[in-house]
Amino acid sequence: MERTTPKVDTRNMAVRITSALVFGLFFFSLLWFGDRPWAPWTYLLIMASAAVMGVREMTLMARVRGFNPSQAAGILVAWGILAHFFLATGNQDPLPLWLVLSGGGLLIHFGALFFDSKLEEALPSQAITWLGALYIGLGLGFQQKLFMLQGTLPKTGSRLLLALFIIIWFGDSAAYFVGTFLGKHRLAPRVSPKKSWEGAFGNLGGNLLGAFLMKATVCIEWTLVDVVALALILGTVGQLGDLVESTWKRSAGVKDSNAGGVSIPGHGGMLDRIDSLVFAAPVLYAYVHFVHGFN
Repeated sequence: MERTTPKVDTRNMAVRITSALVFGLFFFSLLWFGDRPWAPWTYLLIMASAAVMGVREMTLMARVRGFNPSQAAGILVAWGILAHFFLATGNQDPLPLWLVLSGGGLLIHFGALFFDSKLEEALPSQAITWLGALYIGLGLGFQQKLFMLQGTLPKTGSRLLLALFIIIWFGDSAAYFVGTFLGKHRLAPRVSPKKSWEGAFGNLGGNLLGAFLMKATVCIEWTLVDVVALALILGTVGQLGDLVESTWKRSAGVKDSNAGGVSIPGHGGMLDRIDSLVFAAPVLYAYVHFVHGFN
């Protein structure tokens, strides 16, 4: 039987690469200046903007199914979580997380009593509002916390964030090419028919390559155990995060998370870009906190 040669959408690939280079250069330049006084504020502004886009996309997907989550409340609660991580340094915690969540509860649930025009969908609508706020706020908030970490090396937080991005992005790229040319066995056909076990293992290979590159260049204090552990843990969690977001898109019946809104050329919506990072960032922080003692 003649085997069909896998086809790569070269036009879309060129757009994807161009967009990735633009965003990559921007983020890498910001991380390079990570020790400047203005850098944490700049990163906070970026995370706050990403939170607006992410919560908006969650809202748009939910509205496709007839639900009515509050975009404004979701954004405000996500911003509150970001502010908590930004302000909590050392033993200081001027905006504790319990206060943010308590205020968020009042805003989401009491606000719906006055502004929700579809109270018959109150339960799923308010649950989705919470989901968007927590998913985006915590996922991006831990990136902010990583960015602000300080250690023995200068720009410790910037180094860790760069490592996070490289490990995840190398894995994504490897998964795409390995899955395209070698993928035969479906990984999760009910969720994402194009993903394969071959692509998943290729992803882990890319994660390992990225982790070794980071040890050789910016995270020179890492041991070989750190390299292998972080590559496998972040790679696995990142792929699961991708599948989680795919289930949401499938349940809403949309191809991209932006559900017809603003998209990133060649990459879909904001959630499509951060789905792996949202879960990987807290895991990376947990690792450096419990294994290396960072606070």
